[in-house]
Parts: sequence; C-alpha cells; structure tokens
Amino acid sequence: MELITPDLGLIIWTSIVFVLLLLLLAKFAWKPMLKAVNDREAKISESLELAEKTKAEMKAMQSQNENLLKEARAERDAIVRDAKEVATKMVEDSKNAAKIEAEKVMVSAREAINSEKTAAISELKNQVASFSLEIAEKLVRQDLSSNDNQKALAEKLAAEVKMN
Repeated sequence: MELITPDLGLIIWTSIVFVLLLLLLAKFAWKPMLKAVNDREAKISESLELAEKTKAEMKAMQSQNENLLKEARAERDAIVRDAKEVATKMVEDSKNAAKIEAEKVMVSAREAINSEKTAAISELKNQVASFSLEIAEKLVRQDLSSNDNQKALAEKLAAEVKMN
C-alpha cells in the first residue's frame, strides 16, 4: 500500500523539485520555445499570405496569357487572310496578264495570216495574169498565123477603138 499512498515528505520534496523545475524551465526554456513557436507561426502566416498573393498573380497572369493568345490568334488569322487575298490577287493578275498576252499573240497571228493571205492573193493574181497573157499570146499567135486572120483582127480592134 505504500505505493498507492505516498509519504508527506515525498510529496513535499516532489513539489519542491517540480516548482524548481518549473521556474528553471520558465526562465531558460519556455521563452526560447515560445519564441520559436511564434516565429514559426509568423513564417507560416507569411508563407500563406505569399501563397495567396502568388495565386492571385498566377490568375492575373493566366488571364493576361489568354488575352495575349487571343490577340496572337486574331493576328495570325489576319495574316492568313491577307496572304490569301494577296495570293488570289496574284493569281488574278497572272490570269489577266496571260489573257492580254494571248490576245497579243492572237492579234499578231491574225495580222500575219492576213499579210500572208494578201501576199498569196497578190501572187495568185500575178500568176493568173501571167497565165492569161501566155494563153492570150498563144491564141493570138494561132489566130494571127495567117494574113486573113491578121486583117480580121486589126479591123475588129479598129472597130472597137472607134466605139469607145
């Protein structure tokens, strides 16, 4: 039973040791421990505030990035649209230039054909005239081979000259 009920001297000495330990801890250990706990609490609070601030900045940056992305997409679309317009204009200009060049070639070909045609007609007329003269000469030689035919032709020509 002695273990369950302590003596009065033991209680006093235990109380004195407890009070001395409490005073020593209060003087030397609690202040640094409380200071360390308070410092840690302050650091945690600062870290939480910094995290909140960083989170807000991240949201702002994210919205800023989205705006920049929208602007970049709009600029890209404008550039693509302009490039398509320039390409279409270049194709149209090329088509127009090709049409103009084709017209020039056609006009040149027509002029060449007409000049060749005129030259061919002129040459044909010259050949027909030459053939006509040769035929006329042969006919006149046959007809004028005799004196009677020569006299008849001369009279006929004279009659025609008088009529005109």
